[in-house]
Amino acid sequence: MTAAVLTRMWDEPESWTLATYRRHGGYRALAQALAMTPDDVIALVKDSGLRGRGGAGFPTGVKWGFIPQGDGKPHYLVVNADESEPGTCKDVPLLLANPHELIEGAAIAAYAIRAERAFIYVRGEVVAVLRRLHAAVAEAREAGYLGENILGSGFSLDIMVHAGAGAYICGEETALLDSLEGRRGQPRLRPPFPATAGLYACPTVVNNVETIASVPAILRDGAKWFRSMGSEKSPGFTLYSLSGHVTRPGQYEAELGVTLRDLLTLAGGVRRGHRLKFWTPGGSSTPILTDEHLDVPLDYEGVAAAGSMLGTKALQIFDETTCVVRAVLRWSQFYEHESCGKCTPCREGTFWMVRILEELERGTAGADDVDKLLDVCASVAGRSFCALGDAATSPIVSSVTHFRDEYSEHLRLGGCPFPAERSVLFSDEGAR
Repeated sequence: MTAAVLTRMWDEPESWTLATYRRHGGYRALAQALAMTPDDVIALVKDSGLRGRGGAGFPTGVKWGFIPQGDGKPHYLVVNADESEPGTCKDVPLLLANPHELIEGAAIAAYAIRAERAFIYVRGEVVAVLRRLHAAVAEAREAGYLGENILGSGFSLDIMVHAGAGAYICGEETALLDSLEGRRGQPRLRPPFPATAGLYACPTVVNNVETIASVPAILRDGAKWFRSMGSEKSPGFTLYSLSGHVTRPGQYEAELGVTLRDLLTLAGGVRRGHRLKFWTPGGSSTPILTDEHLDVPLDYEGVAAAGSMLGTKALQIFDETTCVVRAVLRWSQFYEHESCGKCTPCREGTFWMVRILEELERGTAGADDVDKLLDVCASVAGRSFCALGDAATSPIVSSVTHFRDEYSEHLRLGGCPFPAERSVLFSDEGAR
């Protein structure tokens, strides 16, 4: 475990205000960054080993270094606060509790990549977050941390908070850019990549909220301090979101490499009187794991070695009352609904995944329909235009791998062996 960094102020009264943030050293890192050259800031972030916290885990400093310099074009920073993955709920609490951490990180990142305009793309449904961000940006501008000639450095930056229309596909960075430009959010063909032709066909960096919010601490305390936490290839701290059949669901800040067993100890364990059946390490788009994986290190390499992905570190916990077929069906219905329809494998594949899963859950499918379902997944994975197709297949394939007998039980009984009322998440029983 580690001392609180991102969550250090969350329990303070009015933690979201500039005054509170300043009491905790807020905007000191920005002053440090502005005293360095942009290239030195990028080098420091590279040395820290910070990896993207939005799911892919790409090295942040390397991504910033891809931005061409001296090209005569404006550069842009885009912060992805869309957070649409089922089970993922770390960015919204961070933005509500401490928006200035993100604003300071955005100012540092924009200075490093030589951008004078940054955008924070937020889901339009989270009105409270939008209001808080607008207020925080106004506070920062009034205090001289945004706007013209920040802290007398000659560097200028304007931040725009943009409300998206609420589409999962806009979590994909190029679809997000199309949405920012006023078009329908659909993924772009790559190359060119955003680093060379992103927003308005100009060099653009797209980073997740938690990634950017982690930057001020690296400036304040140094790369060596950051690397003292986590593992060699996955250094630092992060937020783990625990939800589902757990005694105390919520956000838990810890070093990368902590195990689910450790996190469950902090969260009071699986709800009283029940045991762990399966869980997701990074939201519904990551292959599910079981109680056999309680001691898997929750870093990028450890989870990959177990056959899944760390993703957004959204740990959804399911106990023995849950029907795995029903859970996977609900996720698949989400992906069918959120498919943008641009490519045939995803558009048609997600439709047929849901139709087959519905028959399997009702126990009315044929004996060969589990294999047929896997065939449909094989026709989608790696063949869709963006990663949504892969995301839709992950829970299906992994659930069959770990729980094929449960699929067969539905067919044998001619229905689901789990009464629906027993597997309701967040029931009164789960809260006790």
